[in-house]
Amino acid sequence: MTTYPALAEKAVRRQKPTREELLAVLAGPDDDLLDLVAAAFRVRLRYFGRRVKLNYLVNMKSGLCPEDCSYCSQRLGSRAGVVKYTWLKPDETRAAVAAGVGAGATRVCLVASGRGPTDRDVARLAPAIEGIKAEHPGVEVCACLGLLSEGQAQRLREAGADAYNHNLNTSEERYSDICTTHGFADRVDTVEKAKQAGLSPCSGLIAGMGESDDDLVDALLALRELGPDSVPVNFLMPFDGTPLEGTWELTPQRCLRILAAARFVFPDVEVRLAGGREIHLRSLQPLALHIANSVFLGDYLTSEGQAGRADREMIEDAGFAVQGAGGPALPGDRSELLKPRLRGAGTALPPNV
Repeated sequence: MTTYPALAEKAVRRQKPTREELLAVLAGPDDDLLDLVAAAFRVRLRYFGRRVKLNYLVNMKSGLCPEDCSYCSQRLGSRAGVVKYTWLKPDETRAAVAAGVGAGATRVCLVASGRGPTDRDVARLAPAIEGIKAEHPGVEVCACLGLLSEGQAQRLREAGADAYNHNLNTSEERYSDICTTHGFADRVDTVEKAKQAGLSPCSGLIAGMGESDDDLVDALLALRELGPDSVPVNFLMPFDGTPLEGTWELTPQRCLRILAAARFVFPDVEVRLAGGREIHLRSLQPLALHIANSVFLGDYLTSEGQAGRADREMIEDAGFAVQGAGGPALPGDRSELLKPRLRGAGTALPPNV
């Protein structure tokens, strides 16, 4: 039986873990959870030190998607109360990007709902990408527009995009259970198109959709075959009004095991804490930073996230540093955190319990 230290040693040498080893990681007891995190941290430390990369999402077009992905609040027939709008105006895009970059993000992800972009959509986005690169030199631009047609990835690259995101989400065997309007092979094809055009491939998964450990391992190994440069790990946000509403099967411990499995499969690849981290990892988010080296900052596509300031404080409190940051995230005296108690015993207000 492979031990966690031995698994870490394999990962440091960039050796692929076996299916049995990954299944053991996912099925292990909570009693050895800190040993697992320590092993994964050794790999993270070897390739990424204590740096944390901040990424910022800009939802360019929200809602009204014709696809039926069961996990998505923007899907066809969704009754989730999310904001719906067509393409942002150029000044709105610039303002959103500036807010993320000003908060410390070194990658901006431009996302639009829909099956995939038309050629007109790609042409519409090109000036926005060019403007971001001109106004914020050094900031990476990642596009996430759905399934790509021939030539679109190349045009995005020519406009200055650095990366393209398209997640596999789950295993090939289970894919038809979560989506019927396109297939697993379509997603693989889009990632391959992005790679061939010279865009950095970004592809990950969503955990908590009722998948088995075998499904998770299949998804991770399929992702490794694709060779992404970054792997976002999302945790299902089961919006009311979607087919997966009420699916609350993840625990913080389970999330950490999934992240650790991803780190062992991708030792020298950016593993990103993505959607749902706040509601599923909760108080164990700082522990997850010992495994993942990248996070989304602030809000997501259709849900609110942890405040950006709280993210930066969490990173520094956990002993990590924001990649590219010029100074500490925390104020020196933190006087604003010290407040007199004005509720509970001796007052007319209820206690904070």
